[in-house]
Amino acid sequence: MHKRLAELQQLLWADGTRAVLVVIQAMDTGGKDGTIRKVFSGVNPQGVDVTGFGVPSSEELSHDYLWRVHRRAPARGRIGIFNRSHYEDVLVVRVNDLVPQERWERRYDHIVDFERLLTDEGTAVVKIMLHISQDEQRERLQARLADPAKNYKFNPGDLDVRKQWDDYMEAYEEALVRTSSETAPWFVVPADRKWYRNLVVSQILIDTLEGMDLQYPVTEHDLAGIVIE
Repeated sequence: MHKRLAELQQLLWADGTRAVLVVIQAMDTGGKDGTIRKVFSGVNPQGVDVTGFGVPSSEELSHDYLWRVHRRAPARGRIGIFNRSHYEDVLVVRVNDLVPQERWERRYDHIVDFERLLTDEGTAVVKIMLHISQDEQRERLQARLADPAKNYKFNPGDLDVRKQWDDYMEAYEEALVRTSSETAPWFVVPADRKWYRNLVVSQILIDTLEGMDLQYPVTEHDLAGIVIE
């Protein structure tokens, strides 16, 4: 699969008319970083851009909430990966009551329109929710505490988020239902088993790229008879 994905990424670059945006969402310890590292390990890093969306900066907060997202959308010929994304504005914002409900309710329609703009202009939008169980999350958090090499990954705040599990599941459910479309569907990937997660995500990307009708450009030069001495 790594070989096929690398071939298709090269074709995407050579074709130069389309782009791919991969949106990855998950609860804490859901495997976002690991998925990106494993699935894209064989592709040319020059053609891939990874953006991690954390807490907005003061500059970002001075614009609309999609401003920082749109400016990181991939250029034609490239694969862009969002590690978390604009969906935080209907997940974290909703669960923690950071803005009034009437504001985050409007955002579902904003997001659908934004993704329609991207797809209309040639960007395939692949949205992946890595779903882990509460038991698996507990084991992964405990592993971060037990291994000194993983201690830096542990944030006590993760325990507060864990207590909000049901609220997040409700927020995810509504977000997936209200923003999944024919051109930008959601894929919910079981992620307790990492090998299976990587297999499914790789196949989703391969299927997406194979369905884009990408072509190597035809050269303008007559190459017949040219011999390199």
